[in-house]
This record gives sequence, structure tokens and C-alpha cells, in this order.
Amino acid sequence: MAEIDETQFSLMSLEDELTCSICLSTFDCPVTIPCGHNFCQDCLLATWKDTYSCPQCRTHFATKPELKKNTVLSTVVQTFNLRSSKSEGNLFGEEKKAEEKDVIRCDTCMEAEASQTCLTCMASFCEEHLRPHRENPIFRVHQLSEPVGDLSERICPDHHKLMELFCSQHGRPICSLCLQNVHKGCSFTSPEEQRTQKETDLRVKLGLLDGKIRKNEAVICQMQDMQNKLKDSATNRKKAVAAEYHQMREMLLRQERDALNAVDREMESGQTKLRVFMKKLTENVNNMSKAKEDIHSLLSQSQTLAFLQASVNLPPAVNFDPYAPRISVDSKTVIATHASAAALKDYLAELFKQPVEARLQMIKPGEYAGQSSASASGFTPLNTGPYQESGMFIFPAQKKSDKDFRKCDKRQLKNKMPFLFYIHISELKVPQEQQRLPRSHSPGPGAQPKAGPKKKAPKQTKKPSQSTEDVLGNENLTRLKEKLDKLKGCPPAGEPTHKPETSDLSPNVTSAEKRSELLKYGTVLTFDPKTAHKRIILTEDFTKASVSDEHADYPDCPERFAVCSQVLTSKGFSRGRHYWEVRLSSNNFVGIGLAYSSIDRKGPSSRLGRNNQSWCVEWFNVKLSAWHNSSETVLANPSPKRVGVLLDCEAGMATFYNVADRAYPFHSFVFPFAAAVYPAFWIFSSGSSISLCKLQA
Repeated sequence: MAEIDETQFSLMSLEDELTCSICLSTFDCPVTIPCGHNFCQDCLLATWKDTYSCPQCRTHFATKPELKKNTVLSTVVQTFNLRSSKSEGNLFGEEKKAEEKDVIRCDTCMEAEASQTCLTCMASFCEEHLRPHRENPIFRVHQLSEPVGDLSERICPDHHKLMELFCSQHGRPICSLCLQNVHKGCSFTSPEEQRTQKETDLRVKLGLLDGKIRKNEAVICQMQDMQNKLKDSATNRKKAVAAEYHQMREMLLRQERDALNAVDREMESGQTKLRVFMKKLTENVNNMSKAKEDIHSLLSQSQTLAFLQASVNLPPAVNFDPYAPRISVDSKTVIATHASAAALKDYLAELFKQPVEARLQMIKPGEYAGQSSASASGFTPLNTGPYQESGMFIFPAQKKSDKDFRKCDKRQLKNKMPFLFYIHISELKVPQEQQRLPRSHSPGPGAQPKAGPKKKAPKQTKKPSQSTEDVLGNENLTRLKEKLDKLKGCPPAGEPTHKPETSDLSPNVTSAEKRSELLKYGTVLTFDPKTAHKRIILTEDFTKASVSDEHADYPDCPERFAVCSQVLTSKGFSRGRHYWEVRLSSNNFVGIGLAYSSIDRKGPSSRLGRNNQSWCVEWFNVKLSAWHNSSETVLANPSPKRVGVLLDCEAGMATFYNVADRAYPFHSFVFPFAAAVYPAFWIFSSGSSISLCKLQA
């Protein structure tokens, strides 16, 4: 019997495991889903409407799982229900016995059930023994009540009298003697009145709890609605973000197709030229072959008179010296397309290194009020003319006032974003009768104008890309320049500028110099392989530096540049005059300068000119700039193929030359030397190279 009770007890302990988590009752036709959880079949099907997921672990199923009855679990549930009904019957019998035990007996006969209890006699009586209280007038003053089983608990332990009062101040039942002694002066009521008051208080608390529960349930409903709204908002946001990235991919694909088509067009153009030239050479070969046959035929003539009378004229192709033309696909358009793609890739790489929260500030620094971007307001940049070289874009404002000539953002994004200005559209109007001057290329500093009679400028047709002079006119351009200089914080034209770090030209260098004078200070330089970035490949006895997309297997060392593709020379200078020359493969994404050996090698500020330990002139696209301590000075771009650098340590000056027939200076840095400086170079575009020239007079 004990074993049966123990088995029944162990089975009853599994009630939680045999309960459906949906209806909170024992399983009815239990089924198992793939994640291993069990539910009532009807309960599970009621929860599955649009999607199929486990109500307990939230596992999502792509398709509706096939449901099968769990026969083992169903048998266990049936056994549990059967034994539970038996145990409930046993409990009912025990409760009945307990109720029988709780029957109040007559205190006189101890057998019959008590009919009433006398609170005066403090005893319970059956109907037979209650007759004296009903018939004898002496007992009429006794207080009768329903049978009470806890009479002993109603007796005062101090005075052995019935506690028929309730002390409100101390919150306990008392007898009449307690009220006269210990509880003298306390407020009191009857137990029935105290119960009524207590019931009223509890009903008030019950109403308060009901109100709180309703408020909590209302908040829960609001939060459930918020969950649904969050889900819908997330879905819409994902669609919007996916659409933006899809459009970006489409734009990149279009740009890629245009770039590849440009290369194909250059290839077809070159092949057409080659076919025409090959056709001409083939015709020449045929004509010369025919002349050769005529000569052989004449030489085989046996008649002397006929031989002497015959003559052979050589074709004009004999005097043509054949040559193979230099034709390639590297046109300006193809090179610019490739360079812009490489620059965009580098810019995106730098952008994606930043946290998402900081990218918007990089893309739109200093967002101006009321406009998300210049293009959002329909502004069209006039990125041509002299302001193209200075890295500024001019936008027409909507109202003509001095406030409209305001600067949107003067900061540059990673030194790549141009300045933005609002200019009123009326400032762009040019009188029809005003003569449009042709765009001219000013000579480099120090170049002398050629003498000769002045010629009238030929009338030029309007081109898609016009200069700013063509659009604005001289008068409007002068006024525009003054306002732009004012916005940039520069003094008006004619006033001296003060730049302690850089100057366009040194006072001592005002004209072109003979190269032979500079070669007297010539020095031999080689690149330091310990400083070269892993993208830079050093060849030709460490005198040529090229850029590759694949990283070289250089050992890691503290001197090596880790972020920017830069390299220093192995020799530095702290005294004397020194001159060297550099040959450039292209004037695009290249920097030439000087740096202290203490320049940062690992951080983003290691770029030449972006710190106070380096100086450089840099070609970025078509723009030439001088950089020091993140300060940029835009220069006229002579597009040199060979650049010379004269370093005068005693004078604290470095001058850069465009080396051709003579050396034409185009910029000078004036700075005090704090330590030895090393020639430094930055190369970015893949395939570009810099070579240290062997100096020869």
C-alpha cells in the first residue's frame, strides 16, 4: 500500500509537466512540434494563423509542421487524470470526516449536537439542555448565540471573562474589566461594529486594487500596440534603407558601365586608327612589291636596247619611313574615371571605418538650417573656372541680400570636400553686350610674357564647361571674389596677407632659375625601406616607389607607415643647402614634401601636411595645394612631370620647382627647423610611381 501511495505521489508531482502552457490544463490530445514542446492540438491550432512559431520558445517555422498525437504522453495524462479523481475522492472523504470532527457538542451531555451557545454561561447546549434557558425566567438575561467552537479563545486570559468589546486604539478584543483597568480611556466598539468597519476598509482597498489592475492592463495594451507599431516601423525602415542601398548599387553599376564603355570606346578608337594605318602600310607594301617585280622583269630583259629604253619609277611609298604609332587606352577620360573610382573607394573605406553615428557628420558637416543638401534646394554648382582650382562650389541663393552671401560650411571633409557658398542668381547674369573674354592659362610664377603685338581675342563658341569669367564677367567676378574672400576670412585684394607658416613664394625667389645653379647643391637620395607602407613597392636600387593594390611582405617595424601610403628617404638634413629632383608618372593623388623623423606613423594624422611635423605640396585630382598642420593653400597647377626641391636649412626655407628648360618655382615653405627633416612622399593611385632622379647638368 505504501508503494502505491508513493507511486501516486510521484505521478502527482508531474502535474506541471503534464499541463499545456496555453490553456494551463492537463493535455487534451497532446501533439509534439519539431522544437520538442507539447501542446493541446486545439490550443496550438488556435494560435497558428498567419505565421507558425512555438508559443513557448518562439522558434519560427517556415511552413506549417505536420502534427501527430503523442501517444505516450496521452497515456500518462489518462493515468494522471484517473489517479487524480481517486485522490480527490479521498480528499472529499477526509474533509467530510474533518467536518464531522468540527461538530460542536453539548457541554452537558457531550453527545448531542449543540443547538446554541450561552455567552453568559460560556457553554454550549443541545435542545434538551437548553430548556432551562428558554423556560426559566432567571436565564432570560443570558445572551444566546449560534454554536461557537472557540469559546476558550474568547475568554480574557487576565480576568477570565468574555471579551465582548474591541479596543480600537490597541486593535485587540478586551473584557469589561480590561476596559476599567488597562484600557481605561481607550475608544472601544463591539466586535460586530469593528467587523463592519473592517469590511468597509477592505472593500475600499478592493476597489483601489481593481483600479490599479485596470490601469496596468491598459498600459499593457498600450505597450502591445507599441510593439506592433515598432514592428511596422522597423519593416518600413528596412524597406527605406534597402531602397537607398539599391539605388546606390544601381548608380555604381551605371558608373561602372560608363567607365567600362569609355575604355571600350578608347580601345575601338585605337583599333580603328591602327586598322587605317595598317591598311596604308599594306598598300605601300603592295606598291613596292609591284615595283620590285618590274625591276626583276627588267633585269631579266635580254635585249640591251629594250633594257636601256625601259624605265621603272619607284612608288612614293619608298620615301615613307614606317613607324608604329603610340596608341593606348589611357586617355584623360579613362585615367580620370579610374582615379575617381579609386578615390571614391578610398573615401568609402575611410567612411566605413567610422561609427554609424559619425558618418552623417562626415558626409554633411555643419548641416545648414532648412536644407538637407545643396542639391535638395535645386542649387547647381558652378564648379568651373578659377574657383574649381580652389576647391569651391558656388550655389545661387534665393534672395538678393548680403545675408545671402553666406558660407554654408568652411570645414573640409577629410580634406576632400569643397567649400560651399550661396550666391544670388542675379550675380550670375552677364549683360549681352559685354564682351566675353576667352579663358587663358596664366604662366607660372617667374615666367615672362612674350613680347609682340596684341591680337584681338577670337570669338569662342559656348562650351558645356565654361569658366567663371565667361559666366560672371570681369566686373561681377571682381565683386564676387571680394565677397568670397570676405566669407573665407581673407583680406580684400590689395591688402597684405600674413601667413607665418606658408607663402606662395619666398621673397628671395621671384623668377625662374638656371638649373645648373641648383645642381650645385644636388644630393643623392634613396628611399628608406623601413618606412615604406606595404602598398609601396621599391625598385631600381630603392630609387623608384610604385603603388600596388597588393601589400608587400615587409616586416613590421615602428618606423613603417601603417595607414597612409607614404615613404621617407634614408637621409635627412639639418644644415646646409640641398637639392633633389623627382620624376612623376602622373599629376594625380601624389604628394611631395618634408617631415621630421618624429612624424606619426600609425594614426590617421600621419598624412603629410595634416600635422605640425610635415609640409607637402599635393596633387589631388586637378587641384594642387600646399599643406601644413591641416591648413591648405590652393596653388596654380603647372602640371609638372619633374619637380625639384631646394632645401635651405640656414634660411629655414624649402622651395618647389617645375623643372623644364629652367627651374620655375611655384611654392615655398618658410619654417624654423627644430630637427633634421627628411624628404617625404605620398602616393595613392594604383600604378602611379615616383622616381628619384640622377642629377646631371
